[in-house]
Amino acid sequence: MSKERIAFIGIGVMGNSMAGHLLDAGYPLTVFNRTQSKADDLVARGASWAESPAAAAAEADIVITIVGFPADVEATYFGDSGVFKTIRSGALVIDMTTSSPLLAKRIAEAASDKGIGALDAPVSGGDLGAREARLSIMVGGEKSDFDRAMPLFDIMGKNIQLQGPAGSGQYTKMCNQIAIASGMVAIGEALAYAKVAGLDPKQVLASIETGAAGSWSLSNLAPRALDGDFAPGFFVKHFIKDMGIALESAAEMGLKLPGLELAKSLYGKLSAQGGADEGTQALFRFYMEGKQSAD
Repeated sequence: MSKERIAFIGIGVMGNSMAGHLLDAGYPLTVFNRTQSKADDLVARGASWAESPAAAAAEADIVITIVGFPADVEATYFGDSGVFKTIRSGALVIDMTTSSPLLAKRIAEAASDKGIGALDAPVSGGDLGAREARLSIMVGGEKSDFDRAMPLFDIMGKNIQLQGPAGSGQYTKMCNQIAIASGMVAIGEALAYAKVAGLDPKQVLASIETGAAGSWSLSNLAPRALDGDFAPGFFVKHFIKDMGIALESAAEMGLKLPGLELAKSLYGKLSAQGGADEGTQALFRFYMEGKQSAD
């Protein structure tokens, strides 16, 4: 049985690895990215290049998108050269960007009108999870579309859960980001406290990461920060975007999230100091260099 043809739109820090796994699994793959050079290695390995999202989607059975911001998602699907201009009835679209739950519902409604399936399926695990194909994938949409996409999800991730109807994947990802945001603040403060107390932060980390304070961020991002590695597995600017979406969504539901508000304000200061294109672990440097302001 021939494999479905995949269009993969968004060849970034995570998308490159994710698309590469699908290519390695033998799926016919067409790729598009705003910066074409980022897709050169995939094309060299056998992927086809498309000049626009519309061109990528024209012959695809399944379209996967993972781009930067909700505005990018909207343009990718609804723009003049967007996916919905050319995609065929019976196809399936899967947006794996962390984006707005309301936009996910809008995409699902537009897809249904065209006889197309739609899933919102944001991921967690960063660049390492993408490279090692062990992402957590949080999915919203119809069960039949989820079942169709499962062979692809199994190639890219390890923890794959259908959370509910359209938008549920994005709501779940917001829960993930809320938990991470306050955790990153706590980890930054713990490491700064260890340093100021005259301890070896790496030795402290060895003690606390396997106890009640343990977390994925503590075990995977804190060591990078302590080694002075602030390269992005996940960009600060994208994390700020996610926190903004979560706060906006919470406000729509009448929910206050003061911990998230604090984390967003601290990351905003880090970004203003030039950290927008660094990884989220750069918040540790913000603390350890004593740059946080008292206001």
